[in-house]
Amino acid sequence: MSFDIAAQPFFTVVLTFVFGPYFVSELAPDIATGQAAWGATATLAGILVAILSPLTGALSDRAGARKRWIAALAVLKVAALCLLWRAAPGSSLFVAGALIVAAQIAAELSIVLNDAMLPRLVRAGEIGRVSNVAWGLGYLGGLAALVIALVFLAASPGTGRTIAGLPPLFGLDLAAGEGARATAPLAALWYLAFLLPMLWLVPDGRDRAKRTALRPRLRAGLGDLKRTLAALGQRRPLLRFLLARMLYQDGVNALLVLGGAFAAGLFGWSIVESGLFGILLNVAAVFGCLVASRLDARLGSRAVILACLAALTLATLGLVSTRPGSALFGLLDFAPGAGAPAGLFATPAERAYLLFGLLVGLAFGPVQASSRALFATMIPAEESGRWFGLYAFTGRATAFLGTLGVSLVTAFLAGRTDPETAARAGMAVLVLFFAAGAALLVTVPDERRRGG
Repeated sequence: MSFDIAAQPFFTVVLTFVFGPYFVSELAPDIATGQAAWGATATLAGILVAILSPLTGALSDRAGARKRWIAALAVLKVAALCLLWRAAPGSSLFVAGALIVAAQIAAELSIVLNDAMLPRLVRAGEIGRVSNVAWGLGYLGGLAALVIALVFLAASPGTGRTIAGLPPLFGLDLAAGEGARATAPLAALWYLAFLLPMLWLVPDGRDRAKRTALRPRLRAGLGDLKRTLAALGQRRPLLRFLLARMLYQDGVNALLVLGGAFAAGLFGWSIVESGLFGILLNVAAVFGCLVASRLDARLGSRAVILACLAALTLATLGLVSTRPGSALFGLLDFAPGAGAPAGLFATPAERAYLLFGLLVGLAFGPVQASSRALFATMIPAEESGRWFGLYAFTGRATAFLGTLGVSLVTAFLAGRTDPETAARAGMAVLVLFFAAGAALLVTVPDERRRGG
């Protein structure tokens, strides 16, 4: 579980809340250049992870031992994050982007290797509980690192102080972006601190490749990967699960990426409201994973996933039904008060949106954790590396479909109706991803439940 705690701050602090916005708004010469460069960086990292994940998994099955691979990738990730300290405003976007790509590849491939250890370390009946608890602890770790960054390192340009009213530690220079840049080494140190207990204490598989040269291992790994792909056509439940997960995970990803932006356009939220909205979602995700860990042990992973998809469907309908003056498609009509209310989430419509958002937070962690658990029970433990590599590939291959569907519908309706209605209709497309994924998942047996 310490691996999940170690890994999450990179995604929460570096990619999402602090360094990513700094890359776009301060490191780049202008927002358009920054947005294009950040998008290209994310795309390149996603493509390379999709290509390398299946091969990494197959090779790790041949090697047997996986902790050595995780340690080697940790060296790459920590080095790349520490070098990001040098990404001052005006420095090379290409170099900073390359370091982000290197760190993300190392992070994602380490996740493949860590997940592949799960079937061997945990009994089938406990995988769902352990996976959900670990996922929840990961969100908790990301939140803790984010709080440290916002309270002690990253300051507001207007006041020169952090959200706690403190000057940044170590005399960090706001004008040079040092507060945001410092979060990358922070994520590196956090990763090392929580990864080392896992490397020291968790038992590893037997090393089966001490005397084998790299080239023969590559050939053998590619052969294993080809056989895995061929076997997938004969293992219909596994194929249906991977297709179902591709659909509903695309919807989850799009909802997380676009939900805050949708609210910002609807209510005029600033970065403070948007950031707090994201933090509250992650707090809800921690609670959701802990509750789901018990439900998974009792009801099975598939039942938890289906319940989460139902919750995400209802939450999405609730979000798109909310307007500045109403919710639930007008069933709740909020009478305008005198003057504009002041404060965070001050209007009834914003609070209704926040409640629907918290429902998203409760469900989006468990749907991913229980998916990992269900997949782990469907594959042979001795071949878990190649199968989890394929799992990572299918999670990446169509990751653009959810956001693309929203964009296409919104753009199509933009010239035919008002912008608000077009945006709401575009977001409503995500319901189709959840429904289609759930419909496929119903046909997949839960091996653990069926086996008693």
